[in-house]
Amino acid sequence: MLLSGLRGPGSPGPAHQGRAHQGQAHEPGGTERRCWPVSTTGAPAQLGRRRITSRAELEHVAFELFDRQGFEGTTIDDIAVAAGIGRRTFFRYFPSKNDVPWGNFEDELDRMRGWLAACPPQWPLMDAIRLAIVDFNQVPPEDEPRHRRRMQLILGVPVLQAHSTLRHAEWRQVIADFVAGRTGESACALLPQTIGYAMLGVAIAAYEQWLQDDGSNLSELLDTAMRDLTSAFGDGLPLRAGSAAPPEPR
Repeated sequence: MLLSGLRGPGSPGPAHQGRAHQGQAHEPGGTERRCWPVSTTGAPAQLGRRRITSRAELEHVAFELFDRQGFEGTTIDDIAVAAGIGRRTFFRYFPSKNDVPWGNFEDELDRMRGWLAACPPQWPLMDAIRLAIVDFNQVPPEDEPRHRRRMQLILGVPVLQAHSTLRHAEWRQVIADFVAGRTGESACALLPQTIGYAMLGVAIAAYEQWLQDDGSNLSELLDTAMRDLTSAFGDGLPLRAGSAAPPEPR
């Protein structure tokens, strides 16, 4: 969907994929000078704990607190104290507490946008989108427990569900822009927007199934759902205005 904030750098795009159906689906540094960060309860930070120096580390500390105290029961001051940093330093990494579960979402959106832009023009429109979404949401097996916690928060906490509308709009727009480029329509036109909304709905449905079944495979759920939706759309979507029908991916 949505995000894959656990991905490491250097993930391959379509230019490095094999066959079409095999597509796989900065941290600011510095700390402010502060001797004793204080939590909302007035307790000093734990002595001896190394100060957080990356977004990923701060996110990990925050998730530990969310597990113990609940998302709404955890404050930014709590996170800053546990991380050994000041409140202002927290905002160098995340604009708000609501943004913590989303990880490096903006970077991942940029990566998906680049993935789609690099798709061979002969790939059918819906196949290209399907492979991009599967790739966008791939998580290494060792990181799946953490990603489940992330998505349980995003899809299950009311305040985060409201915050998600902003993130989902950005995600849909990447899809709509790609569809617009292939069809020659405006990104605000009905078809690009319809496909953007439809893809988001399919991704959320796949995530909900994945969260309900610990033995399920997220990539397979996404791929199956996207294929089912593609068959519902049919094969008549043009790659670009006036273009001939493309060959099927091998």
